[in-house]
Amino acid sequence: MASEIQIFLLAMAPIGELRVSIPVGLTVYNLNLFLVYFISVIGNLVPVILLLLFLKPISKWLSQRFEIFQKFFSWIFKRAKKKYNSRMEKYGYPALIIFVAIPLPVTGGWTASLIAFLFGIPLKKAFSLIALGTLTAGLIVSLITRAGITIEKYFGLQALLGLLLTVGVSWLIYYKIKNKNYEKN
Repeated sequence: MASEIQIFLLAMAPIGELRVSIPVGLTVYNLNLFLVYFISVIGNLVPVILLLLFLKPISKWLSQRFEIFQKFFSWIFKRAKKKYNSRMEKYGYPALIIFVAIPLPVTGGWTASLIAFLFGIPLKKAFSLIALGTLTAGLIVSLITRAGITIEKYFGLQALLGLLLTVGVSWLIYYKIKNKNYEKN
């Protein structure tokens, strides 16, 4: 039971979220895939609910009582709208699903809750979009982790590390080329 609680708490953590809890549950604790997936998704959604419920009232309360917070929230709203408004207009609310579903660091439920808050997405809609993205991210992370476990089991750790290194370097090259083309336009 202690391992399930640790998985739940790992899924609640702001940086790794279920991108850490699922691999830990499957590799360190050797738990059942469906159990780890279920615990991780639920654990990841608990802070989302709390953030969506309390970000607005807390920011409002702080802004009314402290000028520095009023300036900070004003600045952050302007900056976020300037930087991301075109993407929100182009892709709409479903962009939040895709953002959460991509299993990369800082693209989880915590950040999506902040985005929903900054763009004024209604609570029920924001939660359903983030939950759908979380379910998808959990599925992707589970499949990748199971594939990694299988590759390591049948081909060895060197093959797994070689594959991870190849994918990582390929992604960096793609990202660098993409940014170079973006800067030209």
